[in-house]
Amino acid sequence: TDALEDHEGTVSIGGRTVTNLRFADDIDGLAGDEEELANLVERLDKASTAYGMEVSAEKTKLMTNNTSGINTEIKVNGQKLETVTSFKYLGSAITDEGSKPEILFRTAQATAALTRLKPVWIDKSISLSSKIRLMRSLVTAIFLYACESWTLTAELQRRIQAMEMRCYRMILHILYKDHVTNEEVRAKIQQATGPHEDLLTIVKRCKLQWYGHVSRSSGLAKTILQGTVKGGRRQGGQRKRWEDNIREWTGLEFGKSQRAVENRGKWRKLVAKSSVVP
Repeated sequence: TDALEDHEGTVSIGGRTVTNLRFADDIDGLAGDEEELANLVERLDKASTAYGMEVSAEKTKLMTNNTSGINTEIKVNGQKLETVTSFKYLGSAITDEGSKPEILFRTAQATAALTRLKPVWIDKSISLSSKIRLMRSLVTAIFLYACESWTLTAELQRRIQAMEMRCYRMILHILYKDHVTNEEVRAKIQQATGPHEDLLTIVKRCKLQWYGHVSRSSGLAKTILQGTVKGGRRQGGQRKRWEDNIREWTGLEFGKSQRAVENRGKWRKLVAKSSVVP
């Protein structure tokens, strides 16, 4: 609070000035230009020192959406801060490459957990239904962390489905060279557990539910979700935006979906219908 006193930021979203995002001791500062960013870092450094605290230069990174990078030398405790193209914030990868790096990281983490549990998967005394429940608790939960923030392209949706198949094949001891189709694998799983949501359906449902929850709220998350910033999109092919998934899955334009979420019952039914994977 002291660091931001009398600080006038230039980043405006939906008409609201946003200078920082905070969660416990994790702070994400936002600035419209290099001079403002340097001033923000200096303010934070001085305020921390006044309270006997120290900003870690090693853990503090700079990131920009400017193609020319950051040319100003910004320091903390005399040490120049590194400019990066991606960094971890609250356990998720923040990058200019969309959601692909985060989904690849989640896939690697979940696969590592799946491999560590191999003694469970080969234990014949444990029923298949119990193994699947363990997988969903100890492996799938790792993969789904912060999935509400993902922007899914057709390629990423295929990767999510491939991740699920990898889990099921390991549990069932089926190798890809065994020439067992994914449909046959799904049939074996359904036989053991009954009807269930596949992984991609869960991701879509979580994102749609979060969209409805935020849209009905009145906090900063809603401002960022609904707001716009100055400037325009580059010419040529455009990257898919987070809200494009909502429109594709529900068939509703942004304005109509914003009105639809107000009726919780109808939105719940729409989420259930829109999450189903063809």
